[in-house]
Amino acid sequence: MNISKKKFFESFFKDYILTLENKLKDIQIDKLFIASELILKTIKKNKYIYVCGNGGSGAIADHYICDFFKQLSKYTNLKAKIRSLNSDQYLLSAISNDISYSDVFSVQAERYFVAGDILILISSSGNSENIKKVLKFCKKKKFKTIGFSNFSGGFLDKYSDISIHSKVSNYGVGEDINHILMHLLMQFIAKTNLNIKDIKNKKIIL
Repeated sequence: MNISKKKFFESFFKDYILTLENKLKDIQIDKLFIASELILKTIKKNKYIYVCGNGGSGAIADHYICDFFKQLSKYTNLKAKIRSLNSDQYLLSAISNDISYSDVFSVQAERYFVAGDILILISSSGNSENIKKVLKFCKKKKFKTIGFSNFSGGFLDKYSDISIHSKVSNYGVGEDINHILMHLLMQFIAKTNLNIKDIKNKKIIL
């Protein structure tokens, strides 16, 4: 075994976890709570929650569907209507090829969104053109937005109705934070809206 490499790995591991912990502590909890209330309100009004992002952020956006559509309804009476603007690969390729990749989210928003729907946007830089374009559409049409950003926050941090910004320049740590906050929001909403029968039967395994 290469002892020096193992020691470096142990040091790297500790530094990574410490950075993640410190950056999570810097999150504005008040804004996160407001975001949870908007999500819950949207679900109770039977309106749609839309999510979008690029690359790793797109993967996190799609993970929202698993947790909010299935997991939330497993322990509560909440039936979230949630859809990812990343999920239809055929539509994404058609819009990208025939119009522009910068339009992949805004074209869908123009077609799908109705009054009361909200959009959750995830972007490390906050400056991706397709993120900026759909955010501008939402501002113009008065659709509420929740933005999760890293680095300097960029356009997304500045113009989201509720901005959850973590100032971290490491893509991995930033995406970890945005993923953790997704799970945190779902589990908080679930735990504050639990089915009485599940509480009595102690069948809560979030």
